[in-house]
Amino acid sequence: MKFTRLEIPDVILCEPKLYNDERGYFTEFFRQDKLETFLGHSMNFCQENESKSSYGVLRGLHYQLAPHAQTKLVRVVHGSILDVAVDLRKNSSTFGQHISLELTAENKKLLLIPKGFAHGFVVLSKAACVAYKLDGYYKPKFERGIACNDPSLGIDWGLKFDEIKRSNKDRVLPLFKDAEYFEPSNILYE
Repeated sequence: MKFTRLEIPDVILCEPKLYNDERGYFTEFFRQDKLETFLGHSMNFCQENESKSSYGVLRGLHYQLAPHAQTKLVRVVHGSILDVAVDLRKNSSTFGQHISLELTAENKKLLLIPKGFAHGFVVLSKAACVAYKLDGYYKPKFERGIACNDPSLGIDWGLKFDEIKRSNKDRVLPLFKDAEYFEPSNILYE
């Protein structure tokens, strides 16, 4: 497993090693010990979610506030998505910046998004199945979101906006300037 810190260094690209032969391939998508060695501290995933969506569906940008903030480890089981993380940590040097990366079933890449970030994705293929591990349970009272089309964020979703389908709930999310941010904290993943 190869780990790479991206332009926002707390967001980490995880690339599993593939073992290919005439039968197909084998890979380890997740090794907690290797991830913990890279991070320098323990991780404790407790919930795993999966969603299936059709072309143009955009889910996000979502997050949970402390003390129920969540780290996510995202991968695509089928299809392809553009995955986006927005830094909501007030005193971060990358506050308000985002990172986007195409994750596909073929490239097998995973994205580790720490606490303090909003997360969303749009489906680029005919359909996509997305799975993600979480280090905290879903707590509806702490759930928040940001408008995915907020011009101040400048996110290029890779599709024309009239091709994008959102839930009614996601259509009324506040702009970034009106969002609830995260207070400074050194606890990103634990």
